[in-house]
Amino acid sequence: MAAPPATAAEGPPQPQPHVPEPGPGSTKRGREDSRAGRLSFCTKVCYGIGGVPNQIASSATAFYLQVFLLDIAQIPAAQVSLVLFGGKVSGAAADPVAGFFINRSRRTGSGRLMPWVLGCTPFIALAYFFLWFLPPFTSLRGLWYTTCYCLFQALATFFQVPYTALTMLLTSCPRERDSATAYRMTVEMAGTLMGATVHGLIVSGAHRPHRCEASATPGPVTVSPNAARLYCIAAAVVAATYPVCSSLLCLGVKERPDPSAPASGPGLSFLAGLGLTTRHPPYLKLVVSFLFISAAVQVEQSYLVLFCTHASQLHDHVQGLVLTVLVSAVLSTPLWEWVLQHFGKTTSAFGIFVMVPFAVLLAAVPTAPVAYVVAFVSGVSIAVSLLLPWSMLPDMVDDFQLRHHYGPGLETIFYSSYVFFTKLSGACALGISTLSLQFSGYKAGACKQAEEVVVTLKVLIGAVPTCMILAGLCILMVGSTPKTPSQDASRRLSLQRRTSYSLA
Repeated sequence: MAAPPATAAEGPPQPQPHVPEPGPGSTKRGREDSRAGRLSFCTKVCYGIGGVPNQIASSATAFYLQVFLLDIAQIPAAQVSLVLFGGKVSGAAADPVAGFFINRSRRTGSGRLMPWVLGCTPFIALAYFFLWFLPPFTSLRGLWYTTCYCLFQALATFFQVPYTALTMLLTSCPRERDSATAYRMTVEMAGTLMGATVHGLIVSGAHRPHRCEASATPGPVTVSPNAARLYCIAAAVVAATYPVCSSLLCLGVKERPDPSAPASGPGLSFLAGLGLTTRHPPYLKLVVSFLFISAAVQVEQSYLVLFCTHASQLHDHVQGLVLTVLVSAVLSTPLWEWVLQHFGKTTSAFGIFVMVPFAVLLAAVPTAPVAYVVAFVSGVSIAVSLLLPWSMLPDMVDDFQLRHHYGPGLETIFYSSYVFFTKLSGACALGISTLSLQFSGYKAGACKQAEEVVVTLKVLIGAVPTCMILAGLCILMVGSTPKTPSQDASRRLSLQRRTSYSLA
């Protein structure tokens, strides 16, 4: 089958490799190749377990870091904005750096990607623990948490980039890659659910209303040593998941490059590959659309606890709402995988839109029944917003290879640059939104906030995510999206000759 015609921006059409006509034995060989490309249940589960620590840590920081910095560490909102922005930018800047070094690293006995995952594990666990540690000094706490959060985000990137790029080295079968991605997302969300449950239950005593009842003054409440200790215990529990899950990943998953399928084109340097991938129209559309969608999800998560604590009478329901969001996301992930397979990936993107009217409803009617309905629907939308881009990225790599016929190393470029841009958008969204709290008069550690703060929190939980989701979906629906490559014998042989996912 001929490749799609090249546009003027892509240069003249590339010469097509000769594809032999399928012979009598092609059907049998096709069945053998299909069986060889299948992944076992154990491999898929172990692959999913490898991503659990980062998701647990990300969920804990998404829901609780902001309220911890404001009400427990009692840092001014302007400094919290700097902490969140600096950490996200650090993680975003580390993505191309991680892709560059991983692309140039040599292959070892355990592969090229796995050593990066294992090497980052002890350092990221330490960085995460100290992110929740309350230092004895007060004047430099902003600098302390900025440093810890920057280190954690950078190390998490060096962990996540090789881990997600490992999808391309598990198998060459697109359907099996999608299945492995669905397993990964389901196991990660289940781990996130357990992590958020444990973290939330441990620190729940630090945010109970009785801490304000003993204070007759409207100013900040003195932080209880017990609150700081609870956060340290929760941090230690989450940090311990890194070595445990990384060990299971190493034992259950092996990189499977195909040494018999040499690259059909010359390998690209990282910078040259980054320039080409960011000019690839389908990939560019995917990245720009999820800049808005992922930022909306991050804003919704970050302000849920603050909204329940200061803009409504839902402080007793914080843990229940967080669990509702995560349980809904876990349960709906297999359903969304079925929708992806049967109705297409572009069609399933409309599931993200479901969050929009309910987010506005929560801001307008902040009652407990409404909040739980909104939390459930938000979890359903968050599940598809997380699953969809990681299911579409392998198709983007295949489509790019069909057009350009370059050699190995592209998967780390695609994955690292995607994470770079989404983290950068999240940094801007969280930094600006937290700074708006400072301008509205937020008092760190105060039990009651001004009316301007309440209005600001309602806007941040309702109007801001709505506008960003609508913008992202409009961009995603414009134009066509590459489809999963056909699996007939001649097409599969053509793909094997044109594409090499081996990093050797």
